[in-house]
Amino acid sequence: EQALIEALQTGKLRGAALDVFTEEPLPSSSAMWDLPNVLISPHNMDQTSTFMHEATEFFLHENLPRFMVGEDLLNPVDPTLGY
Repeated sequence: EQALIEALQTGKLRGAALDVFTEEPLPSSSAMWDLPNVLISPHNMDQTSTFMHEATEFFLHENLPRFMVGEDLLNPVDPTLGY
């Protein structure tokens, strides 16, 4: 992970979307949390045949309308909790 952090900090890598780390949940002290070119996501995605449909429906009918009118989104990421 340290080599990845250094590559992201120096621009050798322009960005990364990550969902697995050496220690999980990712410690709050990790430099990953402070990198603007890193997207951190939990790796607990459901592996069901209906997941993509359900996720799309949730986005279209729950969070997108909330976002468009400035309301709080459902299921936000909370770095203090590690997910």
